[in-house]
Amino acid sequence: MRHVPPFKPDSRLFPFESRWFESTVGPVHYIDEGVGDPVLFLHGNPTWSFLYRGIIIRLKPKVRCVALDYPGFGLSVRPESGYGYTPAEHARIVRELVRHLDLAELTIMGQDWGGPIGLRVAADELERVRAFVMGNTWYWPADAWQAKAFSYVLSMAPLQTLLLDKNLFVEKIMPFGLKHPLADEVMDHYREAQPTPSSRIGAAEFPRQILEASAWLGDLEDAVREKLSNVPILLTWGVHDLAFGKPYLERFREDFHVTRVQRLDAKHYIQEDAPGEIAAAIMSFLDSLPPAGAAGQ
Repeated sequence: MRHVPPFKPDSRLFPFESRWFESTVGPVHYIDEGVGDPVLFLHGNPTWSFLYRGIIIRLKPKVRCVALDYPGFGLSVRPESGYGYTPAEHARIVRELVRHLDLAELTIMGQDWGGPIGLRVAADELERVRAFVMGNTWYWPADAWQAKAFSYVLSMAPLQTLLLDKNLFVEKIMPFGLKHPLADEVMDHYREAQPTPSSRIGAAEFPRQILEASAWLGDLEDAVREKLSNVPILLTWGVHDLAFGKPYLERFREDFHVTRVQRLDAKHYIQEDAPGEIAAAIMSFLDSLPPAGAAGQ
């Protein structure tokens, strides 16, 4: 059956060519813009590649920018069976795209669930990786009571119903994670990407996975310390994020040996609150790295 995306983005807001990759679970939407060494942008919940538009439009003159939508998000397929919308499965699909595009000298940016998904891909494809940009994210089993409570409450049947039937994550939770309210036409691009209850399964599953994926996150934490600790990392951090505060930032700085920090006047969705500042920090960070191919892992 031919895949039909839930809507067509406004080219004034999303001025990129939509591309499609035939993954093992169906068509996955991505964009591939600009020239230079690649940066792979990975979104969290309940967002999609649209989240990175303000960063990509600034970087594409000098950087190849690749951003995809996981199955169940954005313009990608919603598998009806055989896919659990877990971070492990999303990481597998991202890895398929990385191999399909044969990305090398790769910088991976992840925020929210994009962090652990991107770091898992990096650990499995280490020879391709040059650097990381991480913002307001994590990579270890949830140990803060706030994260555990968030997962527990949103895993309850009444809240799952609200996530599916009322689009709770887009309508209520996402605005709480923004310092600056979004214009209606921007919010509509998040609403229209998941217009029906059946299209919101991925967004409803992510909160459950904070606890359900503990074993997977534990393996990832080990992999980060064993394989990734010497990879240079830029931490673009929204300092007003109530979910991912200073302890999360410091944990990255403990496990990674070469770090740079850009603190942002932003909440959780840093790409919406501070795209210009993030783009400038990324460009400065990439310019500071050894020439592509010169740095050993």
